Amino acid sequence: MDRIRIVGGRPLHGIIPISGAKNAALPLMIASLMTSDTLTLENVPHLADVEQLIRILGNHGVDVSVNGRREHQDGSYARTIHFTCRTIADLTAPYELVSKMRASFWVIGPLLAREGQARVSLPGGCAIGTRPVDLFLESLKALGAEMEIDGGYVNARAPKGGLIGARYTFPKVSVGATHVMLMAASLARGTTVIGNAAREPEVVDLANCLNAMGAKITGQGTSTITVEGVSLLSGARHRVMPDRIETGTYAMAVAMTGGDVEIVDTDTTYLETAIEAIRRAGAEITRTERGIRVRRNGELLKPVDVVTDPYPGFPTDLQAQFMGLMTRSSGASHITETIFENRFMHVQELARLGAKITLNGQTARIEGVERLKGAPVMATDLRASVSLVIAGLAAEGETVVSRVYHLDRGFERLEEKLTRCGAIVERVSE
Repeated sequence: MDRIRIVGGRPLHGIIPISGAKNAALPLMIASLMTSDTLTLENVPHLADVEQLIRILGNHGVDVSVNGRREHQDGSYARTIHFTCRTIADLTAPYELVSKMRASFWVIGPLLAREGQARVSLPGGCAIGTRPVDLFLESLKALGAEMEIDGGYVNARAPKGGLIGARYTFPKVSVGATHVMLMAASLARGTTVIGNAAREPEVVDLANCLNAMGAKITGQGTSTITVEGVSLLSGARHRVMPDRIETGTYAMAVAMTGGDVEIVDTDTTYLETAIEAIRRAGAEITRTERGIRVRRNGELLKPVDVVTDPYPGFPTDLQAQFMGLMTRSSGASHITETIFENRFMHVQELARLGAKITLNGQTARIEGVERLKGAPVMATDLRASVSLVIAGLAAEGETVVSRVYHLDRGFERLEEKLTRCGAIVERVSE
């Protein structure tokens, strides 16, 4: 199993290119199930989650061809992938595939919309009502689908003639459930109005792609989305948006270590809340023609309190990274997590590096320390793992992060991008 070795204490200088957004690419790939034509996606990142979803889509009959091309001399990589699903080969999404990636549950929407039925395993480890799988089911029921849970599978069937447009208001904002309802409603008969819809940029990206395929969606980016159902979707060509979480992560890495880095091929329009928090912590951030420039000249980091919230609030996917940054602040900061339960698993690992963090329910209090010291640590999930990398970049001595397969799920060529900016980061295979 691979590990990442980091020798900390070196400021970052150079250019970091941003890859396509994983959180946008996954629903866009699933949308390929909705047409018999070819959907071509540009700027698809090379990530473990993307490769896993390609295998899952193949199970349903999607043919995939990949064109890779170099876009930067610094070695960043982008791919154009063509997805073609002439016919749905299998209406069942089995447990052995769905259990490896929660997002694969989202195929239930396209399968129902295109074929009128689906049999999809509940995601591994999910209790209905804990994470909002129930929101997926209730929203599809609003479109006329009948649901039965049997043996760990959701057996779903659309009414004769297909799904029917309806008004539905989510009781809680859910990005995944909004993705699914957008896809299902695009092929439903009549008009669907989605209330309390997720406003995340990745939802907008999916809606724009569906519109390019012939859907009629308006209101994306607001809390009320209207979908006029159509009978058929066609192929399209669409470019995956830049990864705003990767952008924020590298901005925090520069703020943590000091230095001067231009982060390119990105759009910080969708990251204003996080950018403002990093500025308040003491980093200088300015816009450039290609993205943003992040600088910190060695002055002490300032403590900043944040609360995670649905977009446009502070992203939960940057919470762990910001906690890593706050471990070196000049006072006490507080981070409150409102989106997911149990998303403080990185606290104990940061403590191994010398961080002083106490938990009170869903709020973490971080007492900044003068220095962190390298140690062996273990990644517990995707965002937690990169928070350990950020802390390791600033820690004295050597930090070794194990279980880095979590990192490979969401960060393309992380070691390469950091090394080109002067960091000592290497992957070590056991």
